Amino acid sequence: MRARYPDTDGYVDRDGVKIYYEVYENAGPTVLLMPTWSMFDSRHWKMQIPYLSRHFRVVTFDARGNGKSDRPKEAEAHHLKEYLADAIAVLDETKTGQAFVAGVCLGGYYTLQLAARHPGRVQGIVVFAPASQLSGVYPETVIPERAEYPWDEELDTTEGWAKDNKYHWLRDYPDYVDFFIKQCVSEPHSTKLIEDGIGWALETDGELLVAVDEGATDFVVNEEAVAAYRSITCPVLVIQGTDDHIVSHRAGIKVAELTGGQVVLVGGACHFVHAREPVKANLLIKGFVDRVTGTPPPSLLWTRGLARRKRALYISSPIGLGHARRDVAIAEELRELRPDLEIDWLAQHPVTRVLEDAGERIHPASEHLSSESSHIESEQGEHDLNCFQALRRMDEIILANFMVFQEVVDEGLYDLVIGDEAWDIDYYWHENPELKRCANVWMTDFVGYLPMGDGSDNEAFLTADYNAEMIEHVARFPGVRDQAIFVGNPEDIVPDSFGPDLPLIRDWTEDNFKFSGYVTGFIPPDPEAVAAIRADLGYEDGEQVCVVTIGGSGVGRDLLERVIAAYPEAKRKVPELRMVVVAGPRIDPDSLPSHEGLEVHGYVPRLYRHLSVCDLAVAQGGLTTTMELTAANRPFLYFPLRNHFEQNLHVRHRLERYGAGIHMDYATSAPDAIAEAISSAIGSEVQYQQVETDGAARAASIIAELV
Repeated sequence: MRARYPDTDGYVDRDGVKIYYEVYENAGPTVLLMPTWSMFDSRHWKMQIPYLSRHFRVVTFDARGNGKSDRPKEAEAHHLKEYLADAIAVLDETKTGQAFVAGVCLGGYYTLQLAARHPGRVQGIVVFAPASQLSGVYPETVIPERAEYPWDEELDTTEGWAKDNKYHWLRDYPDYVDFFIKQCVSEPHSTKLIEDGIGWALETDGELLVAVDEGATDFVVNEEAVAAYRSITCPVLVIQGTDDHIVSHRAGIKVAELTGGQVVLVGGACHFVHAREPVKANLLIKGFVDRVTGTPPPSLLWTRGLARRKRALYISSPIGLGHARRDVAIAEELRELRPDLEIDWLAQHPVTRVLEDAGERIHPASEHLSSESSHIESEQGEHDLNCFQALRRMDEIILANFMVFQEVVDEGLYDLVIGDEAWDIDYYWHENPELKRCANVWMTDFVGYLPMGDGSDNEAFLTADYNAEMIEHVARFPGVRDQAIFVGNPEDIVPDSFGPDLPLIRDWTEDNFKFSGYVTGFIPPDPEAVAAIRADLGYEDGEQVCVVTIGGSGVGRDLLERVIAAYPEAKRKVPELRMVVVAGPRIDPDSLPSHEGLEVHGYVPRLYRHLSVCDLAVAQGGLTTTMELTAANRPFLYFPLRNHFEQNLHVRHRLERYGAGIHMDYATSAPDAIAEAISSAIGSEVQYQQVETDGAARAASIIAELV
């Protein structure tokens, strides 16, 4: 799922070749994001589009040869003049008179040539690691390894840069792609970007890329390129990584010198600076456009520190509702300790439902957040969600939401940020620690990505790599997390290691976190109060109440439908059964099957009251619902999502420690088996290990130390 989709898209036809474009409408200047080498489509700009399109009008198009554009195989269709004519045609089709133009690598070369040949259409240019075509004039711009082998001769080796060869492309294009992308993305812990690059590159083939390179006969090179660059009159910004294995950073310096532009060198960065260091890249592009257009910074009300109230910005993970309930409880306790503290919430649906019910103040910038819940729902199968891979594929949404957050913090004069599993903030503040503006609290109820037992060796490698990066982040920049709080106790942490040659998760967590105990967000009722609460909720004496709930996301539809299918048989076995199905805020209850006597509801405020007095609950494997039931000593069945490492490993470990719940396997639980389990468990007496009731107060006391 994308962080933002275009407002309009379409094709422009040039001499029988259709070029696909997208437009993201906004007021102000237009930024044209140029295509690069035909190995990639315009999705390589995915980390820039959501942020830039909140400030500017953005236009992108796929280069001929990839994406949704046509793929002509004739060399003459790939002359430089054709790519420049495509750009002009897209500008004309989208009614764009002038634009700021940005390009990467070969796209940077196209951008420079566009500015030289069509100066009236270009207000300014930003080029990342531009392919300069200056090697004959400035030998220092050449990377020696790349120049070692000829491109158009048969070679007797395919080692290293010998893969960058016409005949190898035609024989084994996937092998070349794997090598080339890993040269483009040489920074450690870049597995997702490497996967993206390989995926984009495999959308075309070696035959087409040969045509692209053979079509470069009209490229302006050496002395002609020097003259072209010197003719550019618009402002120029060159951004280049110093560890670029594709284009030497000396070439970027030379382009800036010839164009009279500015160069920003990104130390240790790879070829794809815009994708691997997207926060820096985004801020540089926006800052450049703002300077050229003379756009002033936003007007702010500044109040001297001692004269303003203390302010906190709270971010609660939107994947489910459990985080929101516990975070509201913590906020209430925090206000008891710090009555002068103002709290704003940067939040999205379904968290906003809980916050609105609690009377909390939601920051208006929340409307700019991209939906994480929708993305997670888009990743599900039938009661199946590989949440680790889903989180990886949420990378552009995480970045887009971080950019919203950073602007709020920059403008808001906050004393404190509290992030409950706010992955975007934790990751990108560790990647860009200079952007941290105030004290920061990181909260989570699990630590460590783990591969599922039936996962591949590759998933084990990936989870370990992500864990290693997190460990390195915390070790290198311990001040990013002023406090780290684990919502639970040391025994709740799985006994596994983070991966080969990495520490044990529990040992590392004890060294780097404080423990609040579990935060239920409510006080379980005394046994003598249960009857009164049941009556208040409309449950009658003699009824056997079974509450079925799957949390705040729409991922649990399959489980709801299967339990609903089990209802007639369960009702036959338990005549006193009253089944209450709670679809939550993201599933329309009318879209679910129904039976006579079955109750189906949407979002239910304070659902914990129903759970705390029911005779049985049927739940997914999420931590919040199952721990609410554990705290209330209610019997329950739980069905962890297949391939969901947190529910199957972290949550199940915790529940087994408390001796709570009956684990069920969705794949082997037909409706009749579920009906049998309901009839066996409903109304049973249980006695779990006691769950503390002061977790919110303990978490608040840790946070209060910072304000």
